[in-house]
Amino acid sequence: MKIKVCGIKDLEQLKELNTLGIDYTGMIFYPASPRSVLESLKAEEVKALKLPAQKVGVFVNDPVEEVLRQVSEFGLDVVQLHGDETPVFCNQISDHVKLIKAFRIGETLTEIDRLVKEFEEVCDYYIFDKGSMGVYGGTGHKFDWNVLQDAEINKPFFLSGGIEYEDLEGLEKFHHPYFYGIDINSRFETSPGIKDIQLVKKFVQEVQSFHNAMEL
Repeated sequence: MKIKVCGIKDLEQLKELNTLGIDYTGMIFYPASPRSVLESLKAEEVKALKLPAQKVGVFVNDPVEEVLRQVSEFGLDVVQLHGDETPVFCNQISDHVKLIKAFRIGETLTEIDRLVKEFEEVCDYYIFDKGSMGVYGGTGHKFDWNVLQDAEINKPFFLSGGIEYEDLEGLEKFHHPYFYGIDINSRFETSPGIKDIQLVKKFVQEVQSFHNAMEL
């Protein structure tokens, strides 16, 4: 199970989180987000970091040129699109960098197969998050993971949306052939964009311990 820590906006925390064994570090480039890095991180400082975890930039409805500019300036390894981007748009981005496409799961939405089908050829990963009408980015709340259990998803995907330390048991019981990783954010913070490093460390250790036990 891969671990992505999203919503990082402090350079020292970005460095420290990369000592914990996580796989992806997420930085948000959406100006309306309280976790936006646009005013808090310097591109040249982030780009200069040689980190074990892949650097993910999260964008919402930005032009292709703007996304690719930030990829270059920040040295991003992966782009996550969390808006209303079309398959054509995704294809333009994935020609240049690995791509995660986010899908917002509403209260009544169950047609996951239809939702993801047209994106299969134009991205590398999916991420499923709790959705809310007119709201972009995460809501900090969970959706019913069971809607994914029998869905025909043919791409590695992350679970996201209000995941907290207490969800470990549920995550260990969740199974899907393409379940790839989890995305944690607001439930591991002391304030928006500032992570509780010790809680993240404890969570990562528990996940790693579970997987080591499974391999025995």
